Amino acid sequence: MDRIACMQTFVRAIEMNSFSAVAREQKTTQPTISKQIAALEKYLGVQLIARSTTNLSLTEEGKKYYQYCQQILETVAEAEASLAGKERATGILRLGCPVLFGQMQIVPRLKAFMARYPDVKIDLMMADHFVDMVEDGLDLLIRIGNRLDSSLISDRIGTTRRVTVATKSYFEQAGEPQHPDDLVHHNCLVYTRLTTGNEWHFQGKNGIIKVRVGGSFQTNSSVAIRAAVLSGLGIAIAPVWMFGDEIYRGDLKVVLPDYQPTPLQIHAVYRRSRFYPAKILCFRDFLAAEFKLDPWVSELGV
Repeated sequence: MDRIACMQTFVRAIEMNSFSAVAREQKTTQPTISKQIAALEKYLGVQLIARSTTNLSLTEEGKKYYQYCQQILETVAEAEASLAGKERATGILRLGCPVLFGQMQIVPRLKAFMARYPDVKIDLMMADHFVDMVEDGLDLLIRIGNRLDSSLISDRIGTTRRVTVATKSYFEQAGEPQHPDDLVHHNCLVYTRLTTGNEWHFQGKNGIIKVRVGGSFQTNSSVAIRAAVLSGLGIAIAPVWMFGDEIYRGDLKVVLPDYQPTPLQIHAVYRRSRFYPAKILCFRDFLAAEFKLDPWVSELGV
């Protein structure tokens, strides 16, 4: 029995809460994963996992062993990396990010990253809902927003400036707001994943202005917000990168130039550890360098 391999399988099964998911990840079968865990339990002489039809839960012995396994696997990875060096980034990078940001800012950059680090493969999960890194088995998560999780490492790699925007046809019909307070009379398209909900925040000369808005459409999808704005349905505050091309072409118009929606920070988030695999650090540094040169996601703005 390869105990290191069994430890890795055991840890991944708990992280993903599924033997089947681990089997797919390792390109094997669910019975094979079950046999690995069973062999490990037989070797140790204890039950590690209490199985049910919908959930995997650790026994008391399993909890202790899980913590030791994490430490052992980190030490093994650290030993291997000390010989390989940072530029020898290898393995599968399990990456998470918001849907539209992934489509527009991450995926187009992957070819350049993979050309630089050909031994790294990307497993990308895109979701607009809150993602639990451990539960979803992610190595690195790109988060947009100013709320940080102190239990994780959050490295700032960019800034997303936001604008108040709609189509020219919408403004011809509804008029242009001159002050954030005017937005209460507009059909505001609300992205419900914002931590402030339907309360939009603006930076004015005299400080922060908060306006509670409303309208005929709200959604938890950034993709749907983009489509709704482009259709002329209403007005939204959105990252400038979401509509940069349309703004430059004149298809959309930015209003309230003296009242900027509060910018949001872009972070590379990963779990605390004594050792960080090269694949994580290389991708973090790659994105930070890329974003620094891109006015839509850098401190410089546009």
